[in-house]
Amino acid sequence: MNRVAVLNVVGLTKAVLKHMPRLQKWSESREVVSFKPAFPAVTCTAQSSYLTGKPVGEHGIVGNGWYDREEAQVKFWKQSNHLVKGGKVWEGLEQSCAKMFWWYNMYSSADFSATPRPLYPADGRKFFDIHTEPMGMREEIKGDLGPFPFPSFWGPNAGIPSSKWIAESAKWIERKERPGLSLVYLPHLDYGLQKFGPDTPEMDAEYSAIDEVTCDLIDELEGNGVEVLALSEYGISKVSKAIHLNRIFREKGWIQVKDEIGLETLDCGGCQAFVVADHQVAHVYVNDESIAEEVRKVVLEADGVEEIREGAELWGNGVGRERGGDFVAVSESEAWFTYYYWMDDAKAPDFARCIDIHRKPGYDPVELFLDPEIKFPMLKIAGFLAKKKLGFRGLMDVIPLNADLVKGSHGRDTVEEEEQPVAIGPGAENVDSAERVFGWIQGRCRS
Repeated sequence: MNRVAVLNVVGLTKAVLKHMPRLQKWSESREVVSFKPAFPAVTCTAQSSYLTGKPVGEHGIVGNGWYDREEAQVKFWKQSNHLVKGGKVWEGLEQSCAKMFWWYNMYSSADFSATPRPLYPADGRKFFDIHTEPMGMREEIKGDLGPFPFPSFWGPNAGIPSSKWIAESAKWIERKERPGLSLVYLPHLDYGLQKFGPDTPEMDAEYSAIDEVTCDLIDELEGNGVEVLALSEYGISKVSKAIHLNRIFREKGWIQVKDEIGLETLDCGGCQAFVVADHQVAHVYVNDESIAEEVRKVVLEADGVEEIREGAELWGNGVGRERGGDFVAVSESEAWFTYYYWMDDAKAPDFARCIDIHRKPGYDPVELFLDPEIKFPMLKIAGFLAKKKLGFRGLMDVIPLNADLVKGSHGRDTVEEEEQPVAIGPGAENVDSAERVFGWIQGRCRS
């Protein structure tokens, strides 16, 4: 069996590769193939397609989150691997697997895994941490590498330290366990490409930083006789328009909100129709079937919407259909969907101005920014941290409510080749879809 490492360099495309000289030079002696992304072209869906080889309707991961119709709640960024239906790529191999920071990384059948997982004491506090399997590995790896730099994994401080730590963790597990298959997630480009957009001067430093981290990892792995494959989940497109479908639905009277101490929360179970936004796609759930056709018409007429796709056609009759929207709206190439449903910012829920990936009923890339209207944001953050250290509760409400700040997005599967994900390595010429990544990985492990 061949020992293989798969490096998931988020946002990597043929266009991006030109800005990464070390990785480009490494790729010159290997197959480099662009392929049509999974739909939706988002992290959880793409990774699940890669690791199961199944269509989305079968593995069930219809996005980074979805509406649970039984519990009448939107659930985003869940972590149990049991949510991903179907056999996993490592299960067909007679060798160990280390799954480092790929998503749905808790309670999988991989031999070794690590994933971000804060601790939540009953008094409302939150402590940054990771979850590992075996559980004892958590303290050992933190003892050797230091704590995982959680603030750099997401939020206004998102940056290279988190990807560097993950790369170091991959080296750490390689030295200690020599796994037959290593899966390594390097998210760095996701941040800058969404904040600044592609082909902007601000991205030069971001490309350089991940180029160094990725290629230093490649050098060590190849030095140990490991064959390295590189791929990505999607490319990121320049955007200039935000679409607020939930606000349009509210104007139609289809949205129900609940007053919570003067602020508004979305009451999904009480809505006639509502949207779960996820980058450039929006799952539309219609609780009142009598308005379904009117909802379709309103969505198609919304400025920035390119098309709708029917859930029955997308997901078939499997678990995907249970989770996904009754239909899915797809934005135009330079547009994306917000989850916003309030009409007055003064009534936005308290979590809207916080980094709160689980409570928001949709993905929120504005969490990458500090509110420019706060005169001294770092002083406010320091005050929050001081209160937290003293045991007091508080809100780190420093996130703006201005969707126009976002300059890059993804999710569409109809993109130009230069914005498609890539597969780099021996045998990559056989990868023409997200599902084919599965066979590529297994084939290289067995070669």
